[in-house]
Amino acid sequence: MKSISIFSLLVFINLNLFSQNEKYYSNEEIKSDLDFLFKALKETHYNPYEFIKPEAFDSIYHQLKYGIKEDSLSILEIINRFQFLTSAVQNGHTAIEFPIPQYLEYAKGGGTVLPVEIAFQDQRPLIRKNWSDMNIEIGSELVSINGEKIEEILEKIYPHISAESKYFKQAKLELFSLPRYYWQIYGKVDEFSIEIKHEDQLITHKVKAINTIEDYEMKRNPIIDGERFFKFYDHAAYLKPGNFDGELSKFKAFIDSTFLEINKANKPNLIIDFRNNAGGNDSHSDYLVSYIADEDFKWNSSFSLKSSQILKDYILENQDTSTSKFYKSVFDHENGSIYEYQFDSYKAQEIEKRYKGNVYLLVNRQSHSQSTVAAAQIQDYGWATIVGEETAEYPTLYASIFPFTLPNTGITVNISKGKIVRVNGSEKHEGVMPDIRIKDYLLDEHDEILLELLKRFKHSNK
Repeated sequence: MKSISIFSLLVFINLNLFSQNEKYYSNEEIKSDLDFLFKALKETHYNPYEFIKPEAFDSIYHQLKYGIKEDSLSILEIINRFQFLTSAVQNGHTAIEFPIPQYLEYAKGGGTVLPVEIAFQDQRPLIRKNWSDMNIEIGSELVSINGEKIEEILEKIYPHISAESKYFKQAKLELFSLPRYYWQIYGKVDEFSIEIKHEDQLITHKVKAINTIEDYEMKRNPIIDGERFFKFYDHAAYLKPGNFDGELSKFKAFIDSTFLEINKANKPNLIIDFRNNAGGNDSHSDYLVSYIADEDFKWNSSFSLKSSQILKDYILENQDTSTSKFYKSVFDHENGSIYEYQFDSYKAQEIEKRYKGNVYLLVNRQSHSQSTVAAAQIQDYGWATIVGEETAEYPTLYASIFPFTLPNTGITVNISKGKIVRVNGSEKHEGVMPDIRIKDYLLDEHDEILLELLKRFKHSNK
């Protein structure tokens, strides 16, 4: 499964790659691309009507097309409209993503952004970071911005975020951040009146926008943490495998050496941390799982694909069907047909290499894509106690994505060609449910989940 793209410092170093001359597209070109997008979503997505009725989906398309009355629009204006259609499918892996090149062009020109970030706690938007020169209390509830209630602002943002649920939309908003989405919807704003609720009192702060690069992007730490390491506590070994991507041989070498040291230490508990994980590939996650498995295993109970012409065109241009039976199988089926694809079982490590103590797996709402699927896999086989909060992503989901571009504007669309059903066969619309529930408050540096688990180990060993 493909991991989620996030911002990196490298992108900002290469700002000169983006043209300062913004291109506009004609009314005819825009409507033609909208028609292409509408047809592609219906013919290529595994099941575009899981969460929306066909007539409702058609209605959104017709409203969008009727609303295109301008002679021309910029690429950002087009993206902002087309996202209403892709997000209507309500599938986190089917999306026109946040307009990164346009955001970077804005930043390059000295653009400014809102100086606060939020995290959601029981549906309440709380201040998690403050880069303004005002003392806006961390943890206070955000009530309004420039006189507009935060609920109204969020309702304007949500149609630009593809997700199966509101909970998942909020997790993605936390991930990509309110300052970025606020810019996408409202453009450049120089000053903000930020109303918060703190200790039952309403307080209004007047703040200036901050420089996008120097005062925001260069200072913030992204929520997704791809760091890969292990360490030891008094009563447990701790492993953070990072995202399930990168060169597989290097990932395997890290896992091999890590479990060699963990088994030498002979700790009674092992904590594996899938929190703030972008996901990646089953080839990586399965190799990690093989060290705690007590039998050969699979990462799903069912995996099926939908064949389509757009998918076939993508494969011919980007994949080698002579070496991949997975991609070759698409050409064995007619466009529009759905078929099962069987993955081989994955072998557990030899007994002497496996970890044999108690395993605890940490998850939160920022455990994305393959990290959610792998967490469900481990839970369904009974190989770990799941600790944390419900994942925002579902472990039974439409995924196995690939990209295509719209012919006139070149806008990239990610789309799900497959359906994955978790190991236990459940198709409930829910995330991975923890066995031990501990909230991740504000997604900040204070680690409530890990600290509480370590405290329990300490008390149980007294």
